[in-house]
Amino acid sequence: MKYFTLYITLIFLYSCNSTEITSSWKAAESSAVTNYKKILVLGIFNDNDRSWTQQVENELTGQISSLGYEAVSALNLYGPKAFENMSEEQVVAKLKSSQFDAVFTTALLNVSSQENYRPGSVSVEPVGVVYNRFGRYYRTVYDRVYQPGYYSTSTQYFLESNLYDLNSGDLTYSVQGKTFNPSSTGALSRDYGKQVLRDIKKKNVLIKR
Repeated sequence: MKYFTLYITLIFLYSCNSTEITSSWKAAESSAVTNYKKILVLGIFNDNDRSWTQQVENELTGQISSLGYEAVSALNLYGPKAFENMSEEQVVAKLKSSQFDAVFTTALLNVSSQENYRPGSVSVEPVGVVYNRFGRYYRTVYDRVYQPGYYSTSTQYFLESNLYDLNSGDLTYSVQGKTFNPSSTGALSRDYGKQVLRDIKKKNVLIKR
C-alpha cells in the first residue's frame, strides 16, 4: 500500500505547478511599448467568480507594476458593475477620463473536466523474503502485491489576456495559457501572472522602467 500512496503523492505534487503559456502574439508594427503611463487591469469572469476576479486583477496589477508602470485593478477602482449597460464608446471615454492609456484584460475562456479510472495492478517484482515464515510473508506481500484501482478527476482552466491601446483602440498583445489541476484559484492566479509576465518580457511588450 505504501507504493500506492507514494504514487498518489507524486501525482498531486506534479499537478500543483502546471501553468503554461500555450500561445502569444504581438502586433508586428508595435515595438516595445514604453509610453504607457497608466494601465487598467480588468478581469472578465462570471459574477459568481468575483473573488477570483479580484485575485487575478491583484496579481497582474502587481506584475505590471513591477515593471515600473502604474497599474490599477478595475474592481478596486470602479467596483463590479461599473461598465454595465455602457456602450463601447462610453467605456473608452470613462477610462480616458481617468487618464488610462491602455487596458490589460484577462478572461476565463473555458473549464474542462474529465474523470479517469486507473485500474488496479499486481506487482511482479520479487519480494525477496523468507517464505517459510507466514507472518513475514503475509505482511510483505500484502503491502506490495496489489494496488487498487481508483477514479481521479482532472480539470484544466484556459485563460486569455489582451493588451489594448486606448488611443488607437487596437489590440497590441494577446496571450493564452492553461492550468492543470490548480490547488486553488489563488495559486492559479499567481502561476498565471508569473507566466504572463515572463512572456511579456520575452516579447518586449512592456520594457522595465
